[in-house]
Amino acid sequence: MHSNAIVRRKAAVFFLAAATALPALAQQAPAPDASVQYSEVLPLVPRQSLILGLTEAASRAVAVGERGHVLVSESRSDWRQVEQVPTRATLTAVDAVGDSVWAVGHDGTIIASRDGGLSWTLQRSDVLDTSPDAVFDPHQGVPLLDVLMLDAQRGFAIGAYALLLRTDDGGANWRFVSTEGVLAEDDAGESAFDDEDIGDDDSWTLSDEDLMLDEESEPHFNAITRTGSGALVIVGERGAAYRSRDGGSSWERLQLPYGGSMFGVIGYEGDHVVTFGMRGNIYESRDLGDSWDQIDADTDLSLMGGAGWGDGGFALVGANGIVVTRSASDAPPKVQIHTNANQETPVLAGVIVRPNRSLVVSGDKGVDQFTPRNQ
Repeated sequence: MHSNAIVRRKAAVFFLAAATALPALAQQAPAPDASVQYSEVLPLVPRQSLILGLTEAASRAVAVGERGHVLVSESRSDWRQVEQVPTRATLTAVDAVGDSVWAVGHDGTIIASRDGGLSWTLQRSDVLDTSPDAVFDPHQGVPLLDVLMLDAQRGFAIGAYALLLRTDDGGANWRFVSTEGVLAEDDAGESAFDDEDIGDDDSWTLSDEDLMLDEESEPHFNAITRTGSGALVIVGERGAAYRSRDGGSSWERLQLPYGGSMFGVIGYEGDHVVTFGMRGNIYESRDLGDSWDQIDADTDLSLMGGAGWGDGGFALVGANGIVVTRSASDAPPKVQIHTNANQETPVLAGVIVRPNRSLVVSGDKGVDQFTPRNQ
């Protein structure tokens, strides 16, 4: 049953009160494209909409969620909805390099901004074709669940059913990375492929054999991170994890000690990573997944989003308003509960850490603030 948990979570739809539109933003908005379906601007989005992803751009924080909703904030306390976002697909994750921002979501959607989230362009959409004469494509319509940009040009988007996309031109083109390619390293220990080998052939990583996990040949890819050494780590369902030491040119499959889904992963200096997910499971590795230690947070509530700081510090958020924090690698985790102004304990999916280690959290009740005690 858990195999589709992250897809159901990020596909969840919550009731949103509809009313008059928000006032126009201060900046000059581009003329709308009549061929594009834009997100509706609604007055209750910052407090009532499902907001799944948060990131810090150079000029402001950016949040994304259901129905193509995008929020921005310079203060991190007052949020406003951006107009003319060119999608109504649910947006699940967002990442930024300076003021260049990318967000991904359902229907294979990718949108991008070059001004810190104030205006957006549609880079990719792959809506499922349900017409009678449609040719079946197993990746069409598949939701994207996370995005990681290595710099302003190179990045990855990942999603359900082992979907992995790569860009080398800032998102102008997103290339499907086939799961039918060669994964193994050669006898000299060098990658069997490098960027010069790729050309127009997309089958250059993640073989079927390496993706096979018991009976699951296409595990959902839920989260991706980069460590201080430059290595990449993907975590997914059924304890599946993947690592790349060569910038994503080749991948090696790992198996986590826990067989359930992992929803997030944080990269630190060197080869240090922390991953978290179902039923409060948290695991830590300092050797890029060769070995793992469990972090006991004394909870069985699922953890959906996380952010790191310093030497192993983190803030993890999830079901029933749970917030798990650790100030450093040698400190024990602490569990607290976020309650909003309406005395609700929202399901939390996103978090960013402020310089004073106060938190901005998001979930099924919009965006809010939380200050952990004793951090």
